[in-house]
Amino acid sequence: MLSAFARPAGAALRRSLSTSAQNNAKVAVLGASGGIGQPLSLLLKNSPLVSRLTLYDIAHTPGVAADLSHIETRATVKGYLGPEQLPDCLKGCDVVVIPAGVPRKPGMTRDDLFNTNATIVATLTAACAQHCPEAMVCIISNPVNSTIPITAEVFKKHGVYNPDKIFGVTTLDIVRANTFVAELKGLDPARVHVPVIGGHAGKTIIPVISQCTPKVDFPQDQLTTLIGRIQEAGTEVVKAKAGAGSATLSMAYAGARFVFSLVDAMNGKEGVVECSFVKSQETDCPYFSTPLLLGVRILRLGRLTVEEAEFSVFTTQERGPARLLQISFVQ
Repeated sequence: MLSAFARPAGAALRRSLSTSAQNNAKVAVLGASGGIGQPLSLLLKNSPLVSRLTLYDIAHTPGVAADLSHIETRATVKGYLGPEQLPDCLKGCDVVVIPAGVPRKPGMTRDDLFNTNATIVATLTAACAQHCPEAMVCIISNPVNSTIPITAEVFKKHGVYNPDKIFGVTTLDIVRANTFVAELKGLDPARVHVPVIGGHAGKTIIPVISQCTPKVDFPQDQLTTLIGRIQEAGTEVVKAKAGAGSATLSMAYAGARFVFSLVDAMNGKEGVVECSFVKSQETDCPYFSTPLLLGVRILRLGRLTVEEAEFSVFTTQERGPARLLQISFVQ
């Protein structure tokens, strides 16, 4: 069962900000001057897990890099500006995080971002395939349900496709689920863990409340409202910002949390679990957000309830166990 092995992965973020961890990850942020990119870069700069931070965007990156470089942490920072400098930004990277793209505005769905963001992601991932094909690539740019398949096709085109190295960052759905459950139950959100599977848009987001740690129960009407809020939490932020943007600070936190978990596993830490939208054979869908054991063992999440299986357009095999995928970093 999930509770037997998965403690709240937010611990990775707290651990990454401690002075006890000393590691040497080389991380690039593509879209580093944007609403997500700047706070994400700040969190990465603050982490002793990161030794080199390279920042890319089409505007303002020299200034963002200069600003961050004054922070008294060990990571070196350099900014790269425009397509001609992108190859140098990527060379030697272990992890590439891509939050680049346009944000949602009121009335827009994630799908409305497709035409613009798909082109941006295709261009940036083509550069990754050419200049750092062995790096772990973490896609934040929406719609993740579409940008991950695009990334896969780009890497295939360049002959360097490895499904174990391409991740759609859906961590914000887990962060929100943990927070909302904790609020309703009066719990410490840092000690709540709700797996969220499926996709990263609306009804495709499936919070597996039945597998929450610690175990919680809700009346059916409250459960339905809770799940609906988790599924539409991004829209909640877009409306609250009234045209001034979408979820940036919480997304930066979630993106950093995923990167730190990834780096922990790359450094040999066992038992690191995160959900991510990846290539999958666990359902009828070719891509599916699934709990990943970032290491060498295969575990299982447990059975979904009928209600959880029916919340999404996705279907699990016989509504049975959602398998915990193995992602191995052995070359």
